[in-house]
Amino acid sequence: MRTLLNIIWLVLSGLWLFLGYALAAAIMCVLIVTIPWGIAAWRVGVYALWPFGKTVVDRPTAGVGSAIGNVVWVVLAGWWLALGHIASALALAITIIGIPFAWANLKMLPVALLPLGKQIVDQP
Repeated sequence: MRTLLNIIWLVLSGLWLFLGYALAAAIMCVLIVTIPWGIAAWRVGVYALWPFGKTVVDRPTAGVGSAIGNVVWVVLAGWWLALGHIASALALAITIIGIPFAWANLKMLPVALLPLGKQIVDQP
């Protein structure tokens, strides 16, 4: 069932979200100083491409550095990516079959806004 959901997700919004995250990752990596944010953008982008069967948990070793990094992330790219999730959720919520996928988009908002200090793991 996860594979079917992931395939539908990929077609409806996953590919477009991934491309947004990939663009953010490329820009962050080109700016050299922001490479850690580029790596985080790529990690979350792969999660946005194929999300079912995975979950986001807090990294136990995250500290003040992650909190400060998240502030920088929100200013540079986080709010744009969060707007992408909201726009995708609104478009998906129009149809009955899209409502669960819209909800999944909204559940990704915290990691889109604050990716540092988070870890993406497989669900049991």
